[in-house]
This record gives sequence, structure tokens and C-alpha cells, in this order.
Amino acid sequence: MTEQARSGDGDRGGRHDVRLRAVVEADLELFLAYEHDPEAVRRSRFPPRPREAFLAHWRGRVLGEPDNLVRTVTVAGAVAGSIVSWTQDGRRFLGYWLGRPYWGRGIGTAALALFLREEHARPLHADPFAGNTASVRLLERHGFRRAGTVRYGENEHLLLVLDEANG
Repeated sequence: MTEQARSGDGDRGGRHDVRLRAVVEADLELFLAYEHDPEAVRRSRFPPRPREAFLAHWRGRVLGEPDNLVRTVTVAGAVAGSIVSWTQDGRRFLGYWLGRPYWGRGIGTAALALFLREEHARPLHADPFAGNTASVRLLERHGFRRAGTVRYGENEHLLLVLDEANG
């Protein structure tokens, strides 16, 4: 099943055709390339995995867990990124990753809106790097509220929560 939405104005004043679909094996190479983009690494503070570790993680832990909700984000048919929810330590989490060509164009906003129509679990948590203001704003626009901070190594991340009262 494919979900569709329109995002904001694009580079040429047009609208973007944003959709979510099931992940296919061919998507993983693009996801890997997006994860290794130096600017994405700087903004997310998420260390990129070596290729084989990345593929093993995606094939096993991400796609192999029936509890996970995993979608590829496409724009006009091109793979723009991924969005995933999973359960960890009794909490439901959300994570997403878009390739740099898709940043700042309303694509994340449209994709997250579509995903939240499918993912009904509340509360839903996200923990972006505190310095990734674009990601924090995106989540807050969708009703996530700040609920504290968490540390991963040297980096402080915000804990954001979407619950029945605010989403």
C-alpha cells in the first residue's frame, strides 16, 4: 500500500509528490549513501555504519522485526529516504533519514504526516540531536513535545514525545 501527500513548493515552484511504500532491497544502497553523507552525520551525530554492518542491521533488526513499521519515502518515484518506528525498552520510537537533496523542501513534513496516519501507537518518542534544529522543528510541528534530554556519548539529544493529548 502506498500513501501519498503533497509537500511545499519545490525548486521550480511546483509541488512534490511524496509517497510512502514498503522498503525493497534496492533501497538499502541509497539509504547507506544517505547515512554516509558528511553533513548528515554532522547534523544527526549518528555515526555511519560500514556497508556490511549497515546491511546486516537493516536486513535483520529493521526489516526482520515484525513489530517495526518501516517505509521508504519517495518523491516523484525517486527514493528520498526512510522512516521507521520500533519498540525499545518498552517505548515506541520513531526515526527518519532523508538524503540531502530532499532537505528543506517540505518533504520531511509530508512524509511524517503520512507516517503518523499509519503509526497509531502513542506515546511515540523521538530523540534527535539537540543541535539538529530542522529535525526538532519538524517533530514539534507534528505535535511532539519536549520531555527531556538523553546523552549518546558526548552528544546531547532531545527526547520528544507525541501522545494522545498532543497528537
